[in-house]
Amino acid sequence: MSEKELKEKTDGVPNSKVRTLKGVFSTIISVVAIGMSIFHLYTAFFGVFESILQRSAHIGFALILIFAIYKPSKKASSGESIPWYDWLLIILTIVSYSYFVFNAQEIQSRMSYIETLTGFEIALGIIAGLVLIEATRRVIGNTLVILSLLFLAYGFWGHLLPGALSHREFTTMWIIDHLYYTVTGVFSTPLGVSATFIFLFILFGKFLEVSGAGKFFIDLSVAGMGKYRGGPAKTAIVASSILGTISGSAVANTVTTGAFTIPLMKKTGYKKDFAGAVESVASTGGQIMPPIMGASAFIIAAYLGVPYMDIAIAAIIPALLYYLCLYVQVDLRAKRIGLVGLNKEDLPSTWGVLKKGFMFFIPLLLIVALLIAGSSPMKAGLYAIIATILVAAISKASRLSFKTIIKALDLGAKASLETAVACAAAGLIIGMIGLTGIGLKFSGIIIDLSGGILIFTLIFTMITSIILGMGLPTVAAYLVQVPLTIPALIELGVTPLAAHMFVFYFSALSAITPPVALAAFAAAGIAGSDPMKTGFNAVRLGLAAFIVPYLFVYGEELLLVGSAPAIILSVITAITGIVGIACAVEGWLLRHAFWYERIILFIGSLLMVIPGIYTDIAGAIIMVFIYLLQRNFRKDLLVLDTYGEDAKEMY
Repeated sequence: MSEKELKEKTDGVPNSKVRTLKGVFSTIISVVAIGMSIFHLYTAFFGVFESILQRSAHIGFALILIFAIYKPSKKASSGESIPWYDWLLIILTIVSYSYFVFNAQEIQSRMSYIETLTGFEIALGIIAGLVLIEATRRVIGNTLVILSLLFLAYGFWGHLLPGALSHREFTTMWIIDHLYYTVTGVFSTPLGVSATFIFLFILFGKFLEVSGAGKFFIDLSVAGMGKYRGGPAKTAIVASSILGTISGSAVANTVTTGAFTIPLMKKTGYKKDFAGAVESVASTGGQIMPPIMGASAFIIAAYLGVPYMDIAIAAIIPALLYYLCLYVQVDLRAKRIGLVGLNKEDLPSTWGVLKKGFMFFIPLLLIVALLIAGSSPMKAGLYAIIATILVAAISKASRLSFKTIIKALDLGAKASLETAVACAAAGLIIGMIGLTGIGLKFSGIIIDLSGGILIFTLIFTMITSIILGMGLPTVAAYLVQVPLTIPALIELGVTPLAAHMFVFYFSALSAITPPVALAAFAAAGIAGSDPMKTGFNAVRLGLAAFIVPYLFVYGEELLLVGSAPAIILSVITAITGIVGIACAVEGWLLRHAFWYERIILFIGSLLMVIPGIYTDIAGAIIMVFIYLLQRNFRKDLLVLDTYGEDAKEMY
């Protein structure tokens, strides 16, 4: 991958979707992007404006940039200028959303649904909705557009449906009022979080990127893990977990770190589909890895009305189990096929790398300290940006010039577009669900289908999360389900925290779950492997993430909720069980495991991770039995039977 391709991908904008603007057009759009960043920095310093003003300005900026940067289709010409039809869409965006900006106070003080909207206000709402849908199609794709249109159609004509799905009839004015002249539709909580917390953390990530922090974390991962067997794969795990928690995008993280780690993995002996799978799983896990966890965790905190740090703390153990399962499988695969670490002369000095870039840990530690101290995520993101500029000045190589700071402001705004438009489009769906009451009806349908049995409800919810997440960013996949599936879980006794985390995890996992596994497919493109094979390998490597959410629903100790002894016991048994599951999946414990040993080991390991003293005891007995069987059985005979004479050389 060339440096230019990598730059375009890490800016959060896939090559096939964007124009190559040059000259005055590129300058104009950069000015708009920089203005967007300055607007958000200003509100972070001096306080946010009233909800509709802050949120309409945020999405207005985003839509202008989208119509300038994104082509209407992949086949459209990648011209160096903006065509007339996109200038028209930009003008319509400015006219419609500037009305909400300049009249925000009046809009928020009016009596919604009682004071009649004028024809001009209804027309503005319709135009604002249409340009939002077109922008969503260009950036997110057809999936979210189809969902939005289905829910809008349900709002307009759902009263014609028979039975429980029917609702009262709503006029066009009522629907437009609800969607655009209140904070329960497009300008609802998700867009509010995007317009405050999320934007600043995306901008922070870009400041880290231009300062060279990304290269530092990759170099440090190589220096620390490269010498061990399967070192490049372990490098991918460490680097992607760090960078992924900042970027919040599984695909962007995959192409950024994967451009370096995937060729190294292939060079050291990993098969290309396995190498691509390792990187995609490691990158996807960044979204569930504290302290930042991308964008969705901020929205979870906003919905639950709890400090963001509560969400980050609850996510620690599940995230560690996820990466532990991946690490053990990578290590066992390296052992099984006889891989070794990188040559010492090919590794950078750990101390040398730390000397050059130790200061990049300071902004991350500052974020954690501020959040623990009770500071708002918005202030934490702002101070982290300032800290990045200051610590980068320590070294001449990383020092940020005025031009580089301007570049970071430009890139930060452009990298926020996907999240901004996803949150706004999700607002269309959320608004129609709230207006029609379909959310409660849908929850009732899920409960009826499951017979009120929690495990079946969880399975239905998991499937729904993965299906809705196909082709959608995690934020959008999660937001669509907040009013649909989470109420059903809560009604069956699941705590709100566990319910939100359950849906969030499976929304994130859609990035590695075939048939549409965006992160795995991106990794396959770098590795030159078959996308579906890479996707199925990714599911196997990320198996822990498909199990752990069920565990913290039935026992919140894994979310660090409960008494200290119960938490400690749950964590120990979960770690033991996850390691056992990784061994069973990879087919190796002390030696190669026969198929029946793998099945028995998997069952025992699964019993270990299921909460309960009796399941723990049964699981421990089974795991000890397999351990003794492997230790005492003849290694050479098993290897000979399985691999042939040449396999003896491994021993």
